[in-house]
Amino acid sequence: MRPIAEYAPMDRATFEREIVAKGEPAVFRGLVADWPAVQAGADGPEVLAPMLQEAATDEPIQAWFAPPEVGGRFDYNADFSGFNFNRRMTTIGQLLELLLTQRGREQPFTMYAGGLPIAKLAPALIPGIPVPMLDMARETLISLWFGNATHTRTHWDQSQNLACVVAGRRRFTLFPPQQLKNLYVGPLDFTLAGQPTSLVDVDAPDLAAYPRFTEALAAAQRAELGPGDALYIPALWFHDVLSLEDFGTLINFWWRDAEPPLLSPLYALYHAIITLKELPPNERAAWRNMFDHYVFGDDGDPVAHLPEQARGVLGKRSAELVERVKKLLVDVLSR
Repeated sequence: MRPIAEYAPMDRATFEREIVAKGEPAVFRGLVADWPAVQAGADGPEVLAPMLQEAATDEPIQAWFAPPEVGGRFDYNADFSGFNFNRRMTTIGQLLELLLTQRGREQPFTMYAGGLPIAKLAPALIPGIPVPMLDMARETLISLWFGNATHTRTHWDQSQNLACVVAGRRRFTLFPPQQLKNLYVGPLDFTLAGQPTSLVDVDAPDLAAYPRFTEALAAAQRAELGPGDALYIPALWFHDVLSLEDFGTLINFWWRDAEPPLLSPLYALYHAIITLKELPPNERAAWRNMFDHYVFGDDGDPVAHLPEQARGVLGKRSAELVERVKKLLVDVLSR
């Protein structure tokens, strides 16, 4: 696979102009090497874990647990009626203690917690995790991830993502959004963790069942990151994450460069599926043209010829317009 491009840490203006605008992933070696948590992790999990415990609240979190035979690979069960792991409520401190007890075992239980909002669950960490390359004045979700040797299946996120490795090594395999057709994504509305995931195991792909995955592999990019390294993942890029050690910690930053949507566009996709998918081919083609024109702007500004007061739902987004459209949708969907 092609290696992900690597860059030296840079200032915010350069990052936004040369990296974000390009829409390609980028590795930044040593970007957060001076974080106290990274330095604590260098002395081992027995030093980092108490630091994280001290910073964390006792608020319950949801963690994933799986038996040794899954080999760290969370997945659906055979008939897609459930999963090969269980979700249990615990605390950050309790899960850290359990992880320490599993270290060094030949067949450890798989344990993982992710997407934990640091501002709520470990606010004491925030002063020690600065990233000058990011504009922290905008709305940014900072999350904590930790576990042992686990595999997070190929999925996408709606937001821009800067993933910073605190402890342990992680291997990232990325696919551009255009590879959707070759990734054999599972159910849209019954997912492992909220986002649809690929059914293909990137390390042992069943090419008889998923033959187009070879095309996805040809477009894939990969990097292995260690403590202090960071990876920029553009919005909607598919990424597969493999934790390579028996104790790993990551902190990531999610943000959007555009105004946040009221809901995930995934819900618009759901609605489009039930309203458009079964139409006759000629009608589907006509609606594709409508979306390209009005939503994706393939033909330029679709209302440039109209005065502002006549643009309706295609006018500049405002609180009043949003409320009007929400009422329209609620009225229609409630019938």
